[in-house]
Amino acid sequence: MSDFNLNAFSDAIADIAAKATPTTASFATHHHRTASAFHWGDGYFVTAEEAVEAGEEIELTLASGETAKAELVGRDPSTGVALLKPADAATAPVLDRASPVRPGNIAIAIGSSQGAVLAVSGSVGEVGPAWRSMRGGTIDRRINLAVGAGGRFEGGPVLDAKGALIGMLLFGPRGRALVMPYETIERAVATLREKGHVARGYLGAGLHPVRDRDARGAMVMSLDDNGPAKAAGLSLGDIIVAWNGEAVHGPRDLIRRLGPDSAGASVKLGVVRGGEQRDVVLTIGEKPLS
Repeated sequence: MSDFNLNAFSDAIADIAAKATPTTASFATHHHRTASAFHWGDGYFVTAEEAVEAGEEIELTLASGETAKAELVGRDPSTGVALLKPADAATAPVLDRASPVRPGNIAIAIGSSQGAVLAVSGSVGEVGPAWRSMRGGTIDRRINLAVGAGGRFEGGPVLDAKGALIGMLLFGPRGRALVMPYETIERAVATLREKGHVARGYLGAGLHPVRDRDARGAMVMSLDDNGPAKAAGLSLGDIIVAWNGEAVHGPRDLIRRLGPDSAGASVKLGVVRGGEQRDVVLTIGEKPLS
């Protein structure tokens, strides 16, 4: 009886992978490796932003084995999402959206490699609240996986036990497998389709970490001539130690706060200048496209 149940479970996982296969594609990255992508809808594919470069030619290998030139519609470093559009509108199916997952739920990572399906199963290891990425993106849920997926799975879909989409597989620090939730992808895709990019906040200052007994924060090492920091009166050598009253421990703290929702906002920076602390009110700009 136990053998039968194990076989049935094994077949069920394989069936889920097979059903998801037509949504997937793969492409060679600028790092000379293979990454996955999957059909989001309306002929658009999503993949990992880290796997693509602006201006490069992308050739998708679809699940059928056919290839298609794809345009990079846009990329969002704050959420790790890139949007691709094949020259010929794809007729691939679209994955259903999953219900909220819990730690211990089955998770199935799907990938593609030159038309061959990749699949590995494991479990959801952690589910947490919304968080902010290193580049300031607001991520709807924290979902970490206990899944041993390799690099070819990056950018591919992660499914639940019903074959519904939890989100996209990315790799965090130390190669930890994590999921970019489909809600976050949905927001990024809508903006990328409309604008081709996702705005990020912009201070217009080069910063360096400072950690000494007198101050701990981010020192202003350079200023853009037309940037918000210079317009607000920041000077070279100023040390930013607070953001709206919250301590700033270094440049990374500031970068996390400069997400897509920060552009145009007014912020009060606590600044140490010549050993004296003062407040500087600054209106965050929108980072110019590079």
